[in-house]
Order: sequence, then structure tokens, then C-alpha cells
Amino acid sequence: MNWPVSLYGFRPFIYQLTVKHNLSGRVSNISEDVRIEIEGDPGSIETFLADIPILTPPRSVIEKISFSNHSTEGYKNFVIHKSITEEGKYQLISPDIAT
Repeated sequence: MNWPVSLYGFRPFIYQLTVKHNLSGRVSNISEDVRIEIEGDPGSIETFLADIPILTPPRSVIEKISFSNHSTEGYKNFVIHKSITEEGKYQLISPDIAT
């Protein structure tokens, strides 16, 4: 599958993937992980989840993907939401990657 992925981070990658699958919602960095909230056609959501580990940007490492169903929020589009810091938790960022 030839599809351009973002070289600029995981949240922009997720944004591009949701646009590809016509999903709405938001993505946020949380201190220890990335939280993605998506709404849309169940088949599109399933394909989106399958594409994440296949199309992940080269420097991204996915340790696990977990999901749960919640009531819908009625998102109109998909947005990259600001990062949320949780005390005592952190995301590992490789020191050899320029920020």
C-alpha cells in the first residue's frame, strides 16, 4: 500500500489516517501514551485500527493497542488536541531524535 505517512510525529500520522478513513474525533498525547477518540462507520474504524501498526511512522514504537467502546460525542471532524500531563508519568522519547 503506497500511502504517505507523516514524518513529523504520531498525532499528525493519526490525523492523516482518520482523514483517509473518514473518521471524526481527536488525538491527544497523555503522559504515558496517546489517546485516540474516534467515531464513524464501524468498518472504517476496524480498518483504521488495523492500519495503525502497519503504517506507523518509522521512529514510532507501539507497545500495545487497546480500545473500548463509549457513548458518542458527536465530533464533526478530527482534531489534534493539546497534550495532557499526568504527574509522575512520562513518555519515553529517544534522545537521538531531534525535537
